[in-house]
Amino acid sequence: MKLSIGGPLKLAFRPWVEGLENVPAEGPAILASNHLSFSDSFFLPAVLDRKVTFIAKAEYFTTPGIKGRMTAAFFKGVGQLPVDRSGARGAGEAAIRSGIAVLEQGELFGIYPEGTRSPDGRLYRGKPGGLARVALATGAPVLPVAMIDTEKIQPPGKVMPKLMRPGIRIGKPLDFSRYQGMEHDRFVLRAVTDEVMYEIMKLSGQEYVDIYATAAKRRLSEAAKAEKEAAKEAAKKEEAAKKEAAATRTAAAARAQAEGGSVPEGKSDGKPDDEHHSKPDDEHHSESGGRPEDEGRSGSAGVGRSGGERSGS
Repeated sequence: MKLSIGGPLKLAFRPWVEGLENVPAEGPAILASNHLSFSDSFFLPAVLDRKVTFIAKAEYFTTPGIKGRMTAAFFKGVGQLPVDRSGARGAGEAAIRSGIAVLEQGELFGIYPEGTRSPDGRLYRGKPGGLARVALATGAPVLPVAMIDTEKIQPPGKVMPKLMRPGIRIGKPLDFSRYQGMEHDRFVLRAVTDEVMYEIMKLSGQEYVDIYATAAKRRLSEAAKAEKEAAKEAAKKEEAAKKEAAATRTAAAARAQAEGGSVPEGKSDGKPDDEHHSKPDDEHHSESGGRPEDEGRSGSAGVGRSGGERSGS
């Protein structure tokens, strides 16, 4: 890997490194790193002269097909160790056994205490099983490592990396020999893990979140699912509203058409309303001889006038 990938990787991305002097020239040591990108397992070994052995999920070694065989050959070639995460306790016990075997051979063992890649670039709570138990069982020093900006080079789900310069900071070795033989004390395991994570936080400058990254991923997945369901529901409501509006318009148009084609009440001759009301009241009165009450009044007035005329004559 150093010959075929390491050289071109350093040439293309030019990673900067601080703290190389903290890595022992020989003997066992644990490199405990934050985990931002799949490429972390390539950049860190590429800048070191010594071989670094990481553990990798078993799926990388068992995927069928040509691509799966090529992936398995690559991971075996670079010395990665498969870990079956399907057991009742996940990768914990397998990681511990693998790490102890590597360190007993005097090599460098790389581990990500968070257990998985950070979903958002923040630093999450370390899992106390693998790192602390391996350190206490072997007495090997722990070197905190901070990978910087690797998530910008190859975010989760992206295949093609972006050309930019990542950074690597390697802290001073942490000695936990004071806890020797206490690898089964959960409070000690928690204390060791938290101390390592604190040093990684100082080196990386990341915001620390006191929950496990796996829980954060689960929450993000559930939130994304809920958002998707809400969007579906909103789309359904919008579609229903459109259909209801269209039905309302259709019904209104049908009513308007029906009302426009009917004969209004009180019309039997087919003439427009204006013809029935176009003549003034006087014409109606003259044509009909006046209103009944007017006839009475005008008749009496005429009698009076006639009588007057006769009497005057």
